[in-house]
Amino acid sequence: QAQLVESGGGLVQAGGSLRLSCAASGRTFSTYNMGWFRQAPGKEREFVAAIKGSGGGTYYADSVKGRFTISRDNAKNTVFLQMHSLKPEDTAVYYCGARTSYSGNYYNKSEYNYWGQGTQVTVSS
Repeated sequence: QAQLVESGGGLVQAGGSLRLSCAASGRTFSTYNMGWFRQAPGKEREFVAAIKGSGGGTYYADSVKGRFTISRDNAKNTVFLQMHSLKPEDTAVYYCGARTSYSGNYYNKSEYNYWGQGTQVTVSS
């Protein structure tokens, strides 16, 4: 069973940058497909980005494409989300998830087996 711990959230002005980290423990990290999701108050948890276990494939929501970059360091059991050009609408709690399946849809939160506790990102205008 994987345990995930996010860090790196905070308060930033519009146009600024943040780097989120998600440290994993448990089963071999490189076998997990990893994803970042976010949830704003009163809204559903939504897909942000995903990366395959090998790091060979990355996927992004249209709303963050070109601004956010997902990456992973399998030697350190960590996945990252580098966020640039942040906007007030990026404000949310950001969660990392781990998915054991290699089929299905990476953007579907119900297919993720493990979740972290979340880290708050607030972008002021």
